[in-house]
Amino acid sequence: MTRLNLLLFAALVACALALVSSQHQARKLYVQLEKEQELAKQLEVEWGQLQLEQSTWATHARIENIATRQLNMRVPPANRIQVVPAESAR
Repeated sequence: MTRLNLLLFAALVACALALVSSQHQARKLYVQLEKEQELAKQLEVEWGQLQLEQSTWATHARIENIATRQLNMRVPPANRIQVVPAESAR
């Protein structure tokens, strides 16, 4: 009977240690999940800022200004513009 009690006690201790270990692992994983979610939020904010910055850099007025000042480009006179008709879809 004493052996059975010791065996059951050892099994109880092993189960308790396994439970504590699994709970600790679950807490560590939860903390890691929270950190990753926070990083994802920060990356979303940065992505939005980058999209806004890209749209600012690509505005028509800015492109036209650079073309005029830095590349010395000008709008051609009307008599130099030729309109090519598009082929009709058949």
